[in-house]
Amino acid sequence: MKRRDFLSALAALSASLHAGQSTASVRSAPASQHLALAWRSGSVLSDGQASAGSVDHVGIAMLDWQAGQIRLLRSLRMPGRAHGLVADGRGGFYAVATRPGDWIIHIDADAARAPLLLNPGRDESSPRTLNGHLMLSADGRWLFSTETDARSGLGWIARRDAQTLRCESAWPSHGLDPHQLLPDALNDTLLVANGGIPRNAAGRKQSLELMDPCLVRLDAQDGRLLGRWQLPDKRLSLRHLAWSHNHAGRLLGVGLQTEHDSAEARRGSPLLAIFDGQKLSLPTRAAEGAGYAGDITAGPGGSFLLSAQKAGRGLLWHPDAPAELLRLAELREICALVSWRDADGESGLLMAAAAGVARWQAGDGARMLAWPEAMAPDNHAALLML
Repeated sequence: MKRRDFLSALAALSASLHAGQSTASVRSAPASQHLALAWRSGSVLSDGQASAGSVDHVGIAMLDWQAGQIRLLRSLRMPGRAHGLVADGRGGFYAVATRPGDWIIHIDADAARAPLLLNPGRDESSPRTLNGHLMLSADGRWLFSTETDARSGLGWIARRDAQTLRCESAWPSHGLDPHQLLPDALNDTLLVANGGIPRNAAGRKQSLELMDPCLVRLDAQDGRLLGRWQLPDKRLSLRHLAWSHNHAGRLLGVGLQTEHDSAEARRGSPLLAIFDGQKLSLPTRAAEGAGYAGDITAGPGGSFLLSAQKAGRGLLWHPDAPAELLRLAELREICALVSWRDADGESGLLMAAAAGVARWQAGDGARMLAWPEAMAPDNHAALLML
């Protein structure tokens, strides 16, 4: 998509999302979509958070764009809050507890099959806790999880059997607080965002002056360290990752979380780092997101969409205007982001927020559906291809 066309489509999207309106469909957009998500049910407070006594769930929501409603197809009560979710490629999904996590679950597409739940501490006698993100190998054989050794505080990557969830091998993450990880299919390696935040056994931050965030590349077969990159500012924690779509340079976007001491420094912190395969850099210093990117996903034309949850903004970075962060949407408690590409290679975007789910695709415009009941969605979601 050329920059002029992209910015024109962006302006239409922004206007319609801000107004809570829909635009006429031009493309053949999906009539419905299935989304794996985590949420808390019960009374939801004015800031989008669930109140005391609420219940944690994971499940599948059907976004019925034709009927204009969201339907909950499956809802499973969980022992605690889930964070990362990964589609299994067969209509089901995996979910993992938020840090310091103690469970992983696989929800099969067949509702008749009982979910598979594993607690590493109990079932494997592991001293490691889960850090809230998973990654499935391209062949579906392995499930990788980011973890922390509760005794030393050091980060680990566990390679698990995707069928049993059990750990087959584990390697150092070469950093602290590993968060999200993604595969690099070009060379069978893993890219891991080590958040670099020292934490105690309960997962609480401590000694922030000792932060040491880094992006590392590991061999996917044996965990060997193949590369390590850092930003000059050690108070910018590397959290979430996404590969760009349709960009000749093939960029990795990294969502950031500021840990500066002063409120002024936090407000002025950048949200995005870019890795081009050789170096990790900050393309923009635009202070639009209060220093917190809750999620990141690929957008059209090599762009990235970030959810500035604390600022209530969906912010888009485009390689043709690298110094800018464009306000795509203003949605209260926007966080979980999902993108997909249609048969023509055009990207579509989903944005989950306090009120519901917004969708946009070039040529189709913006639409939004409300949640079917009072629920506070968590940070991430996964689109299920059926």
